[in-house]
Amino acid sequence: MRYGFNLLLWTTHVTEEHYPILEKLKKTGYDGVEIPIFEGDEAHYKSLKKELDNQGLACSVVTLVNEAANPISPDAAVREAAVERLRWAIDMTAAVGGDIMAGPFHSPLAVFSGNGPTDDEKKRAAEVLRKAAEHAATTKVRMAIEYLNRFECYFLTTAADARALVKAVDHPSFRTMYDTFHANIEEKNITRTITQFADSFIHVHISENDRGTPGTGHVHWDETFRALRELKYDGWLTIEAFGRVLPALAAATRVWRDLFPAPEEVYTQGLRFMKEKWAAGKR
Repeated sequence: MRYGFNLLLWTTHVTEEHYPILEKLKKTGYDGVEIPIFEGDEAHYKSLKKELDNQGLACSVVTLVNEAANPISPDAAVREAAVERLRWAIDMTAAVGGDIMAGPFHSPLAVFSGNGPTDDEKKRAAEVLRKAAEHAATTKVRMAIEYLNRFECYFLTTAADARALVKAVDHPSFRTMYDTFHANIEEKNITRTITQFADSFIHVHISENDRGTPGTGHVHWDETFRALRELKYDGWLTIEAFGRVLPALAAATRVWRDLFPAPEEVYTQGLRFMKEKWAAGKR
């Protein structure tokens, strides 16, 4: 089991000014961090890897796609741009030393068609993501695609949908992930969802129902940790919380008020909460 913290609480692009945050997270007891990869080049991420190594931190990565590189677009040129974007993200993940590239890179965030996903869109996604997975297989990176709730996307909104996409892509480097925030909105039975989803997910985001400090809201935490323990889950448990430091990200994640007094509360109480809940699941 590895405990991580998503750096999107502070930034969408990790630079030297954020190195003190890495040190604080390490001292708090985290095994690693989740690095946003939205921009930058190989030299930047190799330099960041050196700092992570110096701090004794491992990492996973989070990334996404936009409308110009949309895997489900009817435009073949846009889909090819999506393949190239994902290959780039995979290469940057490898450069920073990440073992998992997570995120909703199936379709652009908050772009809606007015309908549910079509069979053609599902086919396009599988084709694009399979090409990306073939590239990931040449690295040590595994892809963990994230389903979102219906208010953030329309293409992939349940664990069942995500599992079906994994089956359609049919590649060992392509899997999915479980996010407690989205599941809290979309799933009817948490234990059953996690159990039926077990053959497909390799990564977990720990996120409260309001995106604040884990353990302060009404996510079904006891069921979640019990189900993960019973499945002998042994991957990342990574806290994902959002604040208002970055206006564009706050708008994208619909954070209109302060959800916690300070980031320190999120990462200190959050780690303690995860460890307590994991230990309680032993009984």
